[in-house]
Amino acid sequence: MAKVYPQHLPTTSSSSNNSNSINSKETYTIWTKSLICHGNGCTVFDSRGQVVYRVDNYGIKKSRQVYLMDLHGNVLFSLLKSCTKKLYIGNGNGCWNGYKGSPNDDQDTLRTRKKEIIPWFQTRKNSSKKSSLRNCHVIMGCDYESKESSYRIEETSGAGKAAFVIRDSHGDLVAQVKQKESSCGGVLLGEDVLSLVVEPHEDHSLVMAIVIVYGLMTNIIM
Repeated sequence: MAKVYPQHLPTTSSSSNNSNSINSKETYTIWTKSLICHGNGCTVFDSRGQVVYRVDNYGIKKSRQVYLMDLHGNVLFSLLKSCTKKLYIGNGNGCWNGYKGSPNDDQDTLRTRKKEIIPWFQTRKNSSKKSSLRNCHVIMGCDYESKESSYRIEETSGAGKAAFVIRDSHGDLVAQVKQKESSCGGVLLGEDVLSLVVEPHEDHSLVMAIVIVYGLMTNIIM
């Protein structure tokens, strides 16, 4: 049985730096399944096969509030589907807000407190009705009136059904996601096993949060 995670690459950095930018490319494997039995979410392995990120929605499918965590359950980003019409652009799943960390210890939900917190980023579907591609843009700092994207998410073809790239405002590649291939023969693994390559000097936890949101918006992740 083929391993779902990448082979060790000697040029990659230690997984202890996964939440920070590093000086070389890093390859992750995204398994769009939760490690929790009968749960929903996804599990992310680094190039050494170690779990570095996870999303566990337990028995809830298509949750409107999702937490990106590290291996130990520390919340890195809280991801909330927005219902505010004035923030809604495009069709379908529309708009998601990303908040750094978790809600307060009083266990108030982000939904009841969202007016008090400025999102770290917001991901919106493109408003163009002419294109059939599932493209999105990401606004950092959430200047909701801004028409300038901090990042663009572009669907690509020829690399499985779940294939897309993330580019910065200059059009430079930040990360690429595609269906994972086996190490021998280049055979595509299942549609629930993806490969993520993050370019050097990028914030890996932010990239992962954007990838998770796009997966939720396009039903790649349940």
